[in-house]
Amino acid sequence: MALWSKKSITMLLAQAEEKEHSLKRSLTAMNLTLLGIGGIIGAGIFVLTGQAAAQYAGPAIVLSFIISAVGCAFAGLCYAEFAAMIPIAGSAYTYSYATIGEFLAWIIGWDLILEYLFGAATVSVGWSGYITSFLKDVGVTIPAALCNAPFSYDVAAGWGTTGAIINLPAVLIIAAVTALLVVGIQESANFNNLAVFAKVVVVILFIAFGASYVNTANWHPFMPENTGVFGQFGWSGVIRGAGVIFFAYIGFDAVSTAAQEAVNPQRDMPIGILGSLVVCTVLYILVSLVLTGIVSYKELLVPDPIAVGVNAAGQGLFWLRPFIKLGAIAGLSSVILVLLLGQPRIFYSMAMDGLLPKVFSSVHPKFRTPHITTIVTGAVAAVLGGLFPIGALGEMVSIGTLLAFTIVCVSILVLRHTQPDIPRPFKTPAVWFVSIAGAAVCLMQMAFLPLATWLRLFIWMAIGVAIYFFYGRHHSKLNVPAA
Repeated sequence: MALWSKKSITMLLAQAEEKEHSLKRSLTAMNLTLLGIGGIIGAGIFVLTGQAAAQYAGPAIVLSFIISAVGCAFAGLCYAEFAAMIPIAGSAYTYSYATIGEFLAWIIGWDLILEYLFGAATVSVGWSGYITSFLKDVGVTIPAALCNAPFSYDVAAGWGTTGAIINLPAVLIIAAVTALLVVGIQESANFNNLAVFAKVVVVILFIAFGASYVNTANWHPFMPENTGVFGQFGWSGVIRGAGVIFFAYIGFDAVSTAAQEAVNPQRDMPIGILGSLVVCTVLYILVSLVLTGIVSYKELLVPDPIAVGVNAAGQGLFWLRPFIKLGAIAGLSSVILVLLLGQPRIFYSMAMDGLLPKVFSSVHPKFRTPHITTIVTGAVAAVLGGLFPIGALGEMVSIGTLLAFTIVCVSILVLRHTQPDIPRPFKTPAVWFVSIAGAAVCLMQMAFLPLATWLRLFIWMAIGVAIYFFYGRHHSKLNVPAA
């Protein structure tokens, strides 16, 4: 049973068209672009921008976003070639299976579970914070015991308890999104389109009206001097900030998981991936400039930094406060949707290959969605979001995303060398430079992440390796063909 067995692209495409396991093709280029924007604009703008500025980079968080965007652009070009060439659900897992073999495909698939599952739980906690605040503004107060995690985490003190029972709003939003995803991909896309429109309008309003309240004194020093601790301001802080806020960019990766549901994947996947990345990068840079210009970066270590920026502008922007919260609620809802859409499709692909039990490849006879994996994913994400704090969950996501992007960048170069004649509807330009530079930028950001994050990644991966050797390799359809 060779660990390095590969699936041919012909086999992958034929498998995707099997009627029993086929997914409904209904997503256009616009749907895919909005899906990417839906996944990217959310926690990055509404939560992480302020926290990364306050702890790592100061106003130079703008540079952190640019560094992350460069890494994403390189990875995005590689993703676009893969998604057009292999329009199959499964994202980097499927691409790895076709290029670098089953074992490494399993590793990246297990890594993507970390990225999406913990990502959805993380964003649900942020959603809970904004909905609780908005309801309080209109006179509805949710008891603290029902809108906070019962467990707390601090880098210095470790784990503790808060006295709360459960973060109920986080559980409820995941349950609602899971139900929507079971019903159908087009219905989910329609909801996402509305949510994207709402949050993009709010972000543009903040940029347009907030710009006149910028105090340029808040940009000085633009890059605060390093405190003497690695990763706290200075260039090391800027790069660490880039690694931390990389979580904000995982939405375009989720676009590639929907390739099997795209109407014309060869044309539409590159548009969706690269289009969403360009739009969101511009908005991120403008928001971070305006935010750190309105209020000192030192005051942004809060779960709702945009709301803090609006408050700092005084009565002039007070009218925008409820819209900011509604935009954040809509924005975070669509991020949860995109993440919970991506994860089941990776489970589905792994089960189709025999690496997970067959039940995970079940498709609903009416809705043509992977309903079993969607429900399982939603249930686990709801438990995580209901019990654990945003910091402990969010730490896990960026490093998983960076690892996935690194492997995709390397894989595209491998496939160009080993199978140069495969039809490529979209080709990564300057592939030797783009792939190597993309992997290098991602690895650099990983290197600057805290040690504790690396330790959790190793533990997670060790669990994944054990599952593969005890179950996956013995049931692999590639290595043990069905009779």
